[in-house]
Amino acid sequence: MTVAERARLEVEVVKAVRVPIPPAFVRGVLRRAAAMPEVEARLPAGAASIAVRLTTDEELRRLNREFAGHDSVTDVLSFAGSNQHLGDLAISWATVVRQAAEFDEAEETELGLLCVHGLLHLLGWDHIVAPERREMNRLTHAALLLSGLTLKRGRID
Repeated sequence: MTVAERARLEVEVVKAVRVPIPPAFVRGVLRRAAAMPEVEARLPAGAASIAVRLTTDEELRRLNREFAGHDSVTDVLSFAGSNQHLGDLAISWATVVRQAAEFDEAEETELGLLCVHGLLHLLGWDHIVAPERREMNRLTHAALLLSGLTLKRGRID
């Protein structure tokens, strides 16, 4: 079995809100990230899947409250799956737009960042302590670059 076969990632994109970015963009970013050797090594053999829901601040707040105990809006939430299904990502489109403006990024770049960030969380990476944060940030920059996306200097380090 080749690396490409092992790293095959099926991506379902659900747009609960109007988003001007096509689902193919999200699929491409996540599939290219999944092909990185460090990421591919954590994927189950064969076809894996992930679902991405682009939704509202209100839904992210509700999900954050119900599943994490935080009564606040966040940009992305990761929900672990099982077996071949890595899990689900919920991303607030309104927060994507706000953060893109705040950090002077394109909306595509911000959305790509949140997709990769969520994927890495689903595969076990975290950013609580400095060494883990550095590794997760390194992987994020590398994964985004595979999709032709670069973050403004200092955005994440």
